[in-house]
Order: sequence, then structure tokens, then C-alpha cells
Amino acid sequence: MKIRSVFVAIILGLSFLSELGLTTSVIAGNTTISAAGDNCFVLKSDGTIWAWGANNKGQLGDGTTVNKSSPVQVGSDKDWVSIAVGTYMGAYILAIKADGSLWGWGMNEHGQLGDGTTANKSTPVRIGTDKDWVLVAPGNSHTLALKSDGTMWGWGLNNASQLGDGTTVNKQSPVQIGSDKDWVSFALGRSHSVALKRNNSLWAWGGNASGQLGDGTNEARITPKHIGTESNWASITANYDQTLATKKDGTLWAWGYNGNGRLGDGTTEGKTSPLQIGNDKHWVFVTTGFVHTLALKSDGTLWGWGRNQSGQLGDAITADKHSPVQI
Repeated sequence: MKIRSVFVAIILGLSFLSELGLTTSVIAGNTTISAAGDNCFVLKSDGTIWAWGANNKGQLGDGTTVNKSSPVQVGSDKDWVSIAVGTYMGAYILAIKADGSLWGWGMNEHGQLGDGTTANKSTPVRIGTDKDWVLVAPGNSHTLALKSDGTMWGWGLNNASQLGDGTTVNKQSPVQIGSDKDWVSFALGRSHSVALKRNNSLWAWGGNASGQLGDGTNEARITPKHIGTESNWASITANYDQTLATKKDGTLWAWGYNGNGRLGDGTTEGKTSPLQIGNDKHWVFVTTGFVHTLALKSDGTLWGWGRNQSGQLGDAITADKHSPVQI
């Protein structure tokens, strides 16, 4: 019952988080629900994708730019296996099919769809011809993806080197990031990216004005930089100019911009290096929006901190929280 209650709480929280431009996903059985900005997307167990909400950039993928107040199917295919929604008002979407091919639709002004153009797409278009894509993450205006061989690829906006390819030139098609083949996951902020390797080491690159890379400086990085010397990181999340992560021992860490106390360290001062949040060792999941953060502990309890002006933390009080409070 406790796990079920937590799941319901997360579902209800989608509306709060999506208002902030945060992509939020939950998985129920074989169904994935994603919300961002003014959109909702559902990948059903039968392999179909359904969408509703704003459609000004063609982000619903139904061939129109007309808003929809009820679910419409994205095309007629029934072989979708994953979907990821961009954090900028949910205006662009990337999805992978069962054959490993990658597809995208919606906003594309910076080439963030990766189809070689900067034209918006109102129906899914295939990205290249490769069939070995296993993970994709659209951010604000840049995208990262992982292939089955462990290589990492990026495209889209690159003004702050958020792609990590050593340049500040936008890319309209996938380019490989370095030559390493041991990447396993990544998270995208507004102008920075963070990633984990197979050995659980942490890497970051891109904009760093708020210390969101965690290397102790405010210096931007044009290629991935190893953060610290430890190799015990378990998960990472990023949004705007902050980063949060959990370690294998269940501890929670945060760094970067700290307005409204969204890092959870009891202050509103930014951090340029990872700082442990409290002393608990039971954190299993954390997600951060533009102004607030939610996290789960292994006992099924839900915690929140950061801005709370609209009651987005769900603690029945509208005062900001600078440290985690149980919801």
C-alpha cells in the first residue's frame, strides 16, 4: 500500500512539475507516462504512443499544429519501446522503436531533433539509419543519446559546449562525444550535461556559471571532465543550472544554482562542488525542476524542498523549504 501511495503521489505531482518545464516520467507496468510543459505523452503496453495538450510546434506528432484536449495517437505504429520529452515546455520528443531506430518530432530550431535540419516536424521523422540506439534524453535545446556499444552522441544547441564535442557549434545531426565506449547514463540541464560511466565515475561538461558541473570552478568545459576521483555514483539528475545525484551508499549530493533552497542543504548559496544533503543513506530516486526538488527514500517516503509559492512541494504550506521535508 505504501508503494502504491507513493506512486499516486508522483502521478499527482506531474502537473506541478510540468508547469516548470520539467520532463517527468513514471512507469506503471509496461506503460510510460511523461509530462512536460503543456503536454502529456503515454507509451502504452501495446507499443502505441498517445499525446495531448499544446501542439504549436507539432509536438503531438499527429501531423497538425492544433492543440488537443483529449489523447490522439502518434501515427499508427505499434513498435515504440521508449519515449523522452524535451524539458523546454515539452516542445520536442525523441523515441526509440523495437528495432533500435531513433525518431523525433516537434520543435527543431537548433537541430535538436537530429534529422539534419532546423525545421519543426509535426510527424515522427527517422534520425539517420542506425538501429543500435538504446537511450535518448532531450534537454532544453540539446539532445544526448547512447548506442548499444556504449558510445555517446549529441546534437542540437551547443552555444555553451553542452554537447561536449570540443566546439561551440550547433549540430543538426548526431556527432560522437569523444571515443569512449563505457557510458551508461546521462542527464541534461539548461546549458550543461552530466553523465556516468560503467565504472560509476561522474563526468560533466558545458556551461558552469553556477558551478553546476561540480568541479569546484565556474569555468565552462568543452569536453567531458571527470568530477572528483570517486567511482561510486548511482544516479544523476539535472535541470536549469543545478545537478543532484545519489551514490551507491544511498547518500544524496547536490551542487550548482541554489535559489529558493532547491539543492536542499539548508541555504540558498550556490555550490561548485558536490555537497552531501543531510546524513541519510536511504535515498533511491531524485528529480529536480526549475525551482524545486522531489526525492524518494527506500522506505517509500516522499520528500521535497525548494520553492513552494504555489504549494508545489505538497506539504500543505506555501513557504520555501531549504532542506528536505517529508510530504
